[in-house]
Amino acid sequence: MDRLDQHARHYATVARAITFIRAQARAQPTLDDIAAAVHLSPQHLQRVFCAWAGISPKRFLQYLTKEYACTRLAAAAATLAVADAAGLSGTGRLHDLMVSCEAMTPGEIQGAASGIDIGHGIAPTPFGDALVAWTARGVCHFAFRGGEDDSESAGDQTMLAALRARWPAAALHRDADGARALMQRIFPHAPERGRVHLVLRGTNFQIKVWEALIRIPPGQLRSYSQLAATLGQRAGARAVGGALAANTIGYLIPCHRVIRAGGEVGDYRWGSERKLALLACEAARQDG
Repeated sequence: MDRLDQHARHYATVARAITFIRAQARAQPTLDDIAAAVHLSPQHLQRVFCAWAGISPKRFLQYLTKEYACTRLAAAAATLAVADAAGLSGTGRLHDLMVSCEAMTPGEIQGAASGIDIGHGIAPTPFGDALVAWTARGVCHFAFRGGEDDSESAGDQTMLAALRARWPAAALHRDADGARALMQRIFPHAPERGRVHLVLRGTNFQIKVWEALIRIPPGQLRSYSQLAATLGQRAGARAVGGALAANTIGYLIPCHRVIRAGGEVGDYRWGSERKLALLACEAARQDG
C-alpha cells in the first residue's frame, strides 16, 4: 500500500471522527470518547491522526471549531484590501503547488468539447478516492467519491455519468496510471514546487469567481459576502454561492475555503466532513 492509499484509508477514520465530534460538540468529547465512537483505542486514533494530519487529534479538533473559523474570517476582513491589491492574475498557491488556469473559448463551449480527448481515472488522495480528468491543456474535472453510504461501484458510475454529461461530445478514455501519477503531483509526499494547469468551462462570472478562489491562500477563509466584495459584487453573495455550486474541479479550485459569515462550515458538494478535514489540514500546515 503506497502513501496515498494509506492516507485515503486513514481519511475514512478521520471523517467518522469528525461526524461524531459535530454531533457531540456540546458535550466536548474527549479523545477516549472519540476513539470509542470510531472503534479504535485512543492510542491507535492518536497514531492515525498524527500520520494523516501531522498533528495530534486535540490540536486538529481546535481547527474544526466555529470560534476558530470566525477568527479567521475576521483576520481576512482586516487584510482583504491588501490581499486583493496584490492579486496574482488568476495564479495562486495551493500548498507548494502553483495552480494556473485558462478558460475555454466560446466556440469550444458551444461545440460541447467536440473532438477533445479526455483522460480520466479514479485514484486515492489524502481525503478519499477521487475522479480526475484532463485534456492536453490541463485538468478539467476533479470530484471526490461520495459518502460512505454509497456503494463503491454505484458511486463511481455516478461520477463518470456526471463527467460524461459535462463533456458530451468529448472522447473519454480511462487511464488509471495517468490518474494516479497526476494525484501524486497534486498531493506530493513532501512539499515541493510543481504546477498544475486547469481548463475552465463556465460563464464569465463563474470563471471570475473561480479565479478569485484560487487566489485565497491555503489555511485562510472567506465568507460569501467577502468573496463577492473582492469581485465588486457587494450584494452578490447569492450569485457567488451559485458559482461555487457549479464548480466541478474540486480542491484545485478551493471552494472549500468559503464558509458562512457566522462561522458555520456551510454546504459542500463532497460532504461537510470532508470540507472540515480540508480546512483543518490546511490550517495545521500553515500554523506548523
